[in-house]
Amino acid sequence: MSLEKETDAAADQADTGPESPLRVRAFAWFFTGRIVSLLGSAMAPVALAFAVLNASGSAGDMGVVLTAQTVPVILFTLAGGVIGDRFSRQWVLLLSHTGAGLTQAAVAAMLLTGNYHLGALVVLEFLNGTMTAFTTPALRGIVPDIVAKNQKQKANSLLGSARNAAKILGPTAGGTLVATAGGGWAIAADAATYLVAAFCLAQLHLDTKTPPPKKSPLADIREGWTEFTSRTWVWAIVASFGVTNYLQVGIWTVLGPLIAKGSIGEAAWGLVLSVKSVGVLLMALVMYRVTVRRLLPLGQLCIALTALPLLALGLRADVYWLAVATFVAGLGTGVYGIAWETSLQDHVPRHMLSRISSYDNLGSFIAIPAGQLTAARFADAFGASRVALVGGILYAFFALLPLTASSVRTLRHEP
Repeated sequence: MSLEKETDAAADQADTGPESPLRVRAFAWFFTGRIVSLLGSAMAPVALAFAVLNASGSAGDMGVVLTAQTVPVILFTLAGGVIGDRFSRQWVLLLSHTGAGLTQAAVAAMLLTGNYHLGALVVLEFLNGTMTAFTTPALRGIVPDIVAKNQKQKANSLLGSARNAAKILGPTAGGTLVATAGGGWAIAADAATYLVAAFCLAQLHLDTKTPPPKKSPLADIREGWTEFTSRTWVWAIVASFGVTNYLQVGIWTVLGPLIAKGSIGEAAWGLVLSVKSVGVLLMALVMYRVTVRRLLPLGQLCIALTALPLLALGLRADVYWLAVATFVAGLGTGVYGIAWETSLQDHVPRHMLSRISSYDNLGSFIAIPAGQLTAARFADAFGASRVALVGGILYAFFALLPLTASSVRTLRHEP
C-alpha cells in the first residue's frame, strides 16, 4: 500500500510506538466498547431463549426467533463487506451498534410490558441479525486503522482474551439475570451494552479517509471475489472451515449433549463446555507475549486439535479425558484465532479487508445449518458415537489439508 493511502491512525504511528496497544487512545476506547458489547452478546442467547420460552411456552417459537436472528447474518454478509470497505468503518460500527441496541431495546420493552407477539419479535430479531452482518466485516478491518503494524498481534490477542472471557462470564450473567429479574430485563441489559459500545466507538476520532465510491455495489462484490480467489492461502483455509464447521457444529452441538446424557451427565457436559473457553482465554494471554513469524502455519496446525473432543466423544471418554481434550482444543483455537486475524490484517490491503472478511464469513458458516440438520440423521443411521469418531478423523484431515498449499506453509508474519 502506498504512503499516500496510509492516512489512518495506525499509519501515522511509527512501528516503534507504544508497546501495549492499550496505550493507544483509540484502541483503548475500542477495546472497552468490545468488552462491553461482547459481554452483552454472550448473555443474549440465554436471555432470549428463556424469555421466549417463558412468554410463549413454546420451544417452536424459540427456534423461529433464534433462526430469524441467524439467517440475515448469512444473507447480508457480502453487503456488509462492501459497506465496510466503502465507508468509514468507525461510522459503520457506530451505526450498527446503535441499531442493534435499539432493536434489542424494543424486544425488551415488548417482553417487559407483557405484549409478546411472535411476528413482531421475528422482525426485530431479523433486524438485529442484519446489524450483525454489517458489524463483523467492519470489525476485522478497523484494527489496522487503530494500531501500528507491530501491535496487531497484541491487539488481536487482547481482543481474543476479551471475547473468550465474555463467553465464560456472559452465559452465567444472562442466566442469573433471567432467574432473578426476568428475561425482559436481561435483554434490556444486552441493549444497554450495545449503546455503551456505540458511545465508546464515537470517541475514536479516526482520520480514515475513504475514496468516494466509483463503482456499483455489485462491482465491489465482484472485485472482492476476485481478490478473495486470487489468494490461495485465504480461500483454501475458508474452504477447509466450510467443511470443518459443518462437522464440528453438527456433532458437538447436536450429538454432544445426546452422548453426554447417556455417559457423563448434563452437569458434567456444562463443565466441559466451559473448559474450552478457559483454554482459548489462556492461550490468548500467552500469544500476547509471544511473537511467531510462521504464525498462520502454526495456527492451522493448532486448529486441528479441535478434532480431539470429537474423537473423545466417539470413544465415550469419561469426563476427565473429555475435559482435557476440550481444554487442549481451546488452546489450539486460541492460537488459530489470533493467527488468522493477524494474517489477514498483515497481507490483505486495508481497502479490501471487509469484503474478503465477508467472503470468509460466508464460506465458513454457510454449511453450519446443514450440519445441525443432518447430524441427528447420521446418528440414527450409524450411531452417535460412530458419527462423532469418524467426524473427528475427518475434521483433523480437512483442518490440515490447507497446509499442502505452499502459500499457507510459507506465509510469514513480520512484526
